[in-house]
Amino acid sequence: MAYEIFTLEDKEKWKKVIRDSEFYDFYHTWVYHSLEKNGIPKLFLYSEGETWIALPLLTRSIFDTGYLDITSAYGYVGPISNYQFEDLPNVFLNNFKDAFLEYLESEKIVSVFSRLHPFMNQEILLNKFCCLHSNGKTVVINLKTSLEEQRAKYRKTLKEKINQLRRKGFYTKEVNDLESVRKFVSIYSENMARIGATDEYLFDEAYFVNLLNSDEIHCKLILVYIDEEAVCGSLITCTNQIIQGHLIGTKEDYLKDSPAKLLVDEISLIGRDNDMKYYHLGGGVGGNDDSLFNWKAGFSDEFLDFKTWRFIANKNAYKDLVDSKNLADENNQQFFPLYRLHDNQLKTS
Repeated sequence: MAYEIFTLEDKEKWKKVIRDSEFYDFYHTWVYHSLEKNGIPKLFLYSEGETWIALPLLTRSIFDTGYLDITSAYGYVGPISNYQFEDLPNVFLNNFKDAFLEYLESEKIVSVFSRLHPFMNQEILLNKFCCLHSNGKTVVINLKTSLEEQRAKYRKTLKEKINQLRRKGFYTKEVNDLESVRKFVSIYSENMARIGATDEYLFDEAYFVNLLNSDEIHCKLILVYIDEEAVCGSLITCTNQIIQGHLIGTKEDYLKDSPAKLLVDEISLIGRDNDMKYYHLGGGVGGNDDSLFNWKAGFSDEFLDFKTWRFIANKNAYKDLVDSKNLADENNQQFFPLYRLHDNQLKTS
């Protein structure tokens, strides 16, 4: 089968695949994967002539068993191609499946987990493997409508709060100097500590600096100030006319003011100035219909399906691993792979 595996050492090859994609997001890029700590980044590329499909991966050792498994980077990843998936011949999709299964077997890979991108029709390909899992909805603000139509969808209490924040003197500013980055890192880290976030959601200063300085992605840091104090912020990306609200945080002392509401509205204006079509707010924690999702839904009634791909490549090995962890009787449909259920640092679902 005609497949190749690129690693981080194949930087220019990886970057060329991304540039040549019909559609991609910053989650697929080399620089984003170079910052990952939850596995060894690889790019699986299957091609026939000038047509190809690529899938970014993070490979991990499964304890001390000699087996591996695959997960995806934090965010919305999944396969990409230089054609829309609906335009690819069925025989090509089947050939990709055969090549990928060959790779999984040769590398002793037990399972594959990947978060999928709500704006892409990746299920056309991944239905060949089955095992697509619904993870609820994500919220998107449609910037193709007029600003008046956009804001008409805000909840009444939200509009009132945004106006109140402006009257109180809260304002936003795009920044990229190191001191401002450090302020945001402090705000974000405080936020994550307060909610007890796992390591997957913790990032050091270098992470933000690398994203902001990358030539692969258009990344912006927007902070909210009162007087001259930074109290809230968000790291956003602008890729293929989609804003992703990647990370956001608010100082604990200002949570009652909820300056993040003003921040989202102001970022939507930045999106309009940069010809973006959508501002993707994401969903709830783990895709759940929770308080975070409800907060985001206050901005828009346009939702997208968020799915994950959960494929067991070696059923016997998977069962043995689950049994070895005394999890045979567990009935947790929200966690995959199940044998990592109590392995908090490597949580994938």
